[in-house]
Amino acid sequence: MEKVSDYFGSMVFDDRVMKANLSARVYRSLRKTIDEGAKLDISVANAVASAMKDWAVAKGATHYTHWFQPLTGVTAEKHDSFITPSPDGGVIMEFSGKELIKGEPDASSFPSGGLRATFEARGYTAWDPTSYAFIKGRTLCIPTAFCSYGGEALDKKTPLLRSMEALNKQALRILRLFGNGSVKCVRTCVGPEQEYFLVTKEMYDQRPDLRFTGRTLFGARSPKGQEMDDHYFGVIKPRVAAYMEELNEELWKLGILAKTEHNEVAPAQHELAPIYSTTNIATDHNQLMMEIMQKVAAKHGLVCLLHEKPFAGVNGSGKHNNWSISTDAGVNLLSPGETPYENAQFLLFLCAVIKAVDDYQDLLRLSVATAGNDHRLGANEAPPAVVSIFLGDELSAVLEAIETGKPYRGTEKTQMKLGVDVLPKFNRDTTDRNRTSPFAFTGNKFEFRMLGSSNSIACANIMLNSAVAESLKIYADRLEGAEDFETALHEMIRKTIRDHKHIIFNGNGYDDTWIREAVEERGLLNYRTTPDCMPHLLDRKNVKMLTGQGVFSEAELKSRCDIMLENYCKAVVIEANTMVDMARSQIAPAVESYSLKIAKTAAAKKALDPELACGYETELVRKLSVLTDRIAVKTGELEAAVTALHTAEDIISGSEAIRDTVLPGMDELRLACDEAETLTAKSEWPFPTYGDLLFGVR
Repeated sequence: MEKVSDYFGSMVFDDRVMKANLSARVYRSLRKTIDEGAKLDISVANAVASAMKDWAVAKGATHYTHWFQPLTGVTAEKHDSFITPSPDGGVIMEFSGKELIKGEPDASSFPSGGLRATFEARGYTAWDPTSYAFIKGRTLCIPTAFCSYGGEALDKKTPLLRSMEALNKQALRILRLFGNGSVKCVRTCVGPEQEYFLVTKEMYDQRPDLRFTGRTLFGARSPKGQEMDDHYFGVIKPRVAAYMEELNEELWKLGILAKTEHNEVAPAQHELAPIYSTTNIATDHNQLMMEIMQKVAAKHGLVCLLHEKPFAGVNGSGKHNNWSISTDAGVNLLSPGETPYENAQFLLFLCAVIKAVDDYQDLLRLSVATAGNDHRLGANEAPPAVVSIFLGDELSAVLEAIETGKPYRGTEKTQMKLGVDVLPKFNRDTTDRNRTSPFAFTGNKFEFRMLGSSNSIACANIMLNSAVAESLKIYADRLEGAEDFETALHEMIRKTIRDHKHIIFNGNGYDDTWIREAVEERGLLNYRTTPDCMPHLLDRKNVKMLTGQGVFSEAELKSRCDIMLENYCKAVVIEANTMVDMARSQIAPAVESYSLKIAKTAAAKKALDPELACGYETELVRKLSVLTDRIAVKTGELEAAVTALHTAEDIISGSEAIRDTVLPGMDELRLACDEAETLTAKSEWPFPTYGDLLFGVR
């Protein structure tokens, strides 16, 4: 059996391959570009292209593609072959530095939010040398950025790279103030945990709602759900284990550091977590991971559901974004060390994050806003829509001591005593974890738990990087001009704690009293839906910060606001239209057909014996008749609400109408249909039930 170490990264043009196939001069130059952001020389690009082509062809590749991430939420690729005609009528395999560096996809066919008109077609893809090329199938995939003819970013990678550079610039200024002149680069690193559901392909194909929208729009609760807590970390079923085994193998070939796999809380729900990578690479890998998860599932007769809330009544799926800041020397700037109270550099970076999350809580909230995630946030498996920070007891005590000027007593290490001599003894962590917090410190990193499972992690990390860069810039501007650095540093940390401590909450985020306290007493924001939060992207303070950091232009921000709201509207309208079609063409006829059978049974019983009581049948027919009428009425009302959207003045008013009329109408129609399901014989119901779907994979 082949060892993992033998094939890990075998389909990636990674550092090992580059070192083996490039000259020492070319390799050093490329590493300088990757590590320090140095300008890429065309001669280096030509040498890399030639080596990359030879390596890919030797692996069986026939085509190459500029692999990019437009604002559709998925990846895009256009394949070109390596072949070039030769004079003798044959072909040769060529690939130049020019082809490596630049591609030209149609920029008007992707979402642009008004940045491009339909007739303005030209756009460019530009090689991102910091993210390794890889082979998928028989195609060499080159990670790239995507921009318009005018230079506007039409993708998620370009702003992400800009935000990373912004944070790098400001973090280096801070480190220089602490006397650290050897660090050349500061990077953010991410480890995104990915949750998902698995259902059988056979059942999936029988559910139009799953096929069209990724979630069940109808479905009465199963007699058993997650009440027994027996699925979480439970024994993995053989079919699922086989899927996970092949998934790991495919991911490892692509150099994706898949590490942890387990059953999640809901039946049929699972999780895959990778080891940390630099943020832009982690973003690329997560997009690849979601694609491969679905492809491998198909080979096992399964479908991988990545929607945030595919089933009502059980946990939805998130994507926990574990985020940290590290230097090129491998020093984690968010590691408190043994004595956090005395670690001024750590405290300043910690305060920068606290200030950033408080100042730009609206940007963090809208960075995870989608139609799917609106169903999940605030439920019992996800944090609330209110953004707050969990620090834990030790760091909270440190900050309180600094603010008040009182001595910090420290936290003694407690040895865990399990009452059994043979069990190992170990020290308890000084701080517990909080799974209800949207933004929790977990030892040497922050876990941003609000992301939805289908989302690109780029959006959240763009906003997080940018906001922290802004905090660091403010600090650096003040400290660089201070007469007494130590005094200024202490006062700045103290002021940050005093001004932003209201964002820190270590309690139960699911408690309704916390939401009231957060909004009414602390003044925190509570944007429950996408239409509530997305327009705030264009608030003056947000535009000023994001343009000032060079992450977005004002036009790019306007385009993204329009695109995100348009995506929201389209997603919900597709769901509403699917509900209308399913209710009218499948559910209502099924209920009527079953009602007629029951009525015939009652009539037959009465014909056999006029004295025979038919109370059960009569009452059931009455209930089904009422529900049939209600389904018809609610279907018509929902259809009318969708039609009325055509009169909306703009995308904001359209999204608000969806929030206020379409979604409530969908809920009312579902309520009637789900009740009808509980009264209709299973053999007559047109779709697999929740029980079938959630417990169908064995």
